[in-house]
Amino acid sequence: MIMMSGRRILRLSFDLPPDAGADLPERLRRLLEDFTPRVQMLEDGALLDLTGATRWWQRDARGITELVQLRALAYFGMRSSAAVAGTPMLAAMACALTPLGRRTVIDDSPEAISAFLRPRPVRELPGVGGKTAALLGEYGLHTVGDVADVPQHTLQRILGARAGRALHEHAQGHDTTIVDPTPAPASLSTEHRFPRDELDPGAHRRILLALADDLGARLRATDQIATGVTCTMRYADLSATRRSRTLPEATQHTVLLARTAYAVYDSLGLQRARVRSIALRADALRPADRATRQLALDGGDDKPLAIEAVADRARTRYGHQVIYPAALAVSARPPSAQQWDQGGRPENDRGRRAT
Repeated sequence: MIMMSGRRILRLSFDLPPDAGADLPERLRRLLEDFTPRVQMLEDGALLDLTGATRWWQRDARGITELVQLRALAYFGMRSSAAVAGTPMLAAMACALTPLGRRTVIDDSPEAISAFLRPRPVRELPGVGGKTAALLGEYGLHTVGDVADVPQHTLQRILGARAGRALHEHAQGHDTTIVDPTPAPASLSTEHRFPRDELDPGAHRRILLALADDLGARLRATDQIATGVTCTMRYADLSATRRSRTLPEATQHTVLLARTAYAVYDSLGLQRARVRSIALRADALRPADRATRQLALDGGDDKPLAIEAVADRARTRYGHQVIYPAALAVSARPPSAQQWDQGGRPENDRGRRAT
């Protein structure tokens, strides 16, 4: 049974400029907190709880959303897509389907929630990846409505107790998560946008390596370690998949970041996906000297880490473009060098050496 939450949750997704300054998220937060104190900043946008703000602003949720988008455009030159719903889950799903400069509002009524939710592909529900969607498809469960009509104990037999219960709740439109205004732990992120939609998994993996190389170099340069990695894949239909994985131990080494990024990518089970961009984020950063214990590496890791140290010294002296992983050699790269800008790769390849 779909129930009303009584909340009004706004999900914003910003078209962040590639040259955005490090202080932009905090400036955005201050702008959004003019509308409500309950603001949760996300990687590419924000969640706002507007439940108590409508009376203060004497506007409905749509009116406040229009004003928020207008101010973000006027103050920062940033377009955004926005969606309002009764829960963060519904707002996020609707926002992913909303074009830039537009907004979607889902009324907090069982009829409106059902009309939006039931026709959606089951893979759009949180926690449903490619493998889970394929497994559900084998049982004829392709849409959220299909899943909502199945008893919870049946889903638990298919997916397991916890996953089946969570999927059943989400398919019914239930979501008890709240907008958490606590600042997220510091993170570093980098993104690559393909000049055209990319189908080749090999090209996807090379970009993941380039992004991991960029993150690793930045972490070592700032003497920080990451405790997790988040990979975001954006597709030609404007949908996106985001998966996070906790590292076995906090690290700053490219080879270990890349391994985890590959594992996250493999877990998505993509088959001929038309990928428009890939973003990689190093999560929950902390100073390297505050690590609880040193990472234990097997003998096979010694050589890559030794080469990494040499590469860092060369980059410090001659610039980042002087040395790079062999898998990113010119012969293995996509034709356009310009596309590497977002991943930290320079346009001019002269003088570079592969490692």
